[in-house]
Amino acid sequence: MAAAATIAAPYILPSGRLFAATGNRVANHVVFCLFAGGIRNIESVQKQRGNLMPSILSGGGSVDPMIAAGMDALPTIPGSSLQSQGTLYNQFRYAQGPTGHFNGHSTAITGAYTLQDLNIKEPPKMPTVFEYYRKHSDPNQSALNAWWVSNTLGPYPSLNYSTYPGYGAAYGANYMQPITLISEDGLSALSNPRIFSSAEGEKINKLRNFFNDSFSIDSQVDNATVRNPMNDSDLLQSFIRQQLINAQAGQATNPWGVGASMNGDMYNVYYAEQIIQEFSPELLVVNMQGVDICHSNFTEYCNNLRKADYAVGKLWQTIQSTPGMANDTILIVAPEHGRNLEPNTILDSFGQPAIDHTSDNTSREIFCMVVGPAGKVNQGLVVNDITGESIDIVPTIGHILGFRDSIPGGMLSGRVLTESLV
Repeated sequence: MAAAATIAAPYILPSGRLFAATGNRVANHVVFCLFAGGIRNIESVQKQRGNLMPSILSGGGSVDPMIAAGMDALPTIPGSSLQSQGTLYNQFRYAQGPTGHFNGHSTAITGAYTLQDLNIKEPPKMPTVFEYYRKHSDPNQSALNAWWVSNTLGPYPSLNYSTYPGYGAAYGANYMQPITLISEDGLSALSNPRIFSSAEGEKINKLRNFFNDSFSIDSQVDNATVRNPMNDSDLLQSFIRQQLINAQAGQATNPWGVGASMNGDMYNVYYAEQIIQEFSPELLVVNMQGVDICHSNFTEYCNNLRKADYAVGKLWQTIQSTPGMANDTILIVAPEHGRNLEPNTILDSFGQPAIDHTSDNTSREIFCMVVGPAGKVNQGLVVNDITGESIDIVPTIGHILGFRDSIPGGMLSGRVLTESLV
């Protein structure tokens, strides 16, 4: 009954309340792309197999023919690379904690290293960037301004709020898992809700309020309840309903015109684009995971690395063509961790050895790119020394959106990536 009355997305969190406005902003929008799945600098910024990321990186030459034979063809995104439009840290570090995907994601989203005590069945223990943003930003901002878009790895929905006292679900982000939404099961479950008559509206609202007030998330989140103000809920339902209609009509089958090359990472970014065009959020975090196939197939890892690069290029195009976000958005791109220097024993069909990520030094080497308009972000700068860590991304987002100084002292140990900002 509750589902029929209220749910039009797989998981949407509350608007909650916002508190005092804080410092000056560098820009009014931040999009953080977790270029995830475990990416070695060897294949990315070092370009040892050629430039596998031409939308993001400049130069580097053609792709090694040994792996190019197994890669899908993709069109070239017109315009200059993102590197020329921002600052590249090519010796960034995921410095502490296991090199696992949930650990790396949690670190990037909370600004705190997660060591051995991380429980993938629970939200993180430290506040997420969404909670910091929503609790310490302008009180006029709605939760429609905070979004987390992820792939289907089980623990990822837990990353939109924490168990930290005084934060939690009341300040969480709206969450979307596109592959679940547009799957056959998702379409079947969500595309044909019952339409209630106006005479039933009051009863349905009472029922909705009853379930909202009675549904406890977890004792560790102070019995926080999942709530959506009616106006926001209606907007969200309308948005998701339209995505379902579009998917059933086939409009999401090949939205970028790349045919069978469209993979799950591309769909994640495509739906992030839909959110951008509909809501112009101030904070959006989206992840990609396709390169994790590198455990067994190095060539497909390179193929998916290229697809992830293409997706980021498309994402930047959408940002720059969206009124309100064009020239007022800073895009941050970073992997959650790297991969081992030495391969494992598995060879793919092209004879390329596969690679794991088991906390050697190379698996801690990543890159970070901060892209934005001239006058806000330093253009074409490359930081070549070992500068910057995963825990620096959250304070940098806080600085850009003006809430960094309102976060209580001692909660964030990272620094602002000042080299990238004018």
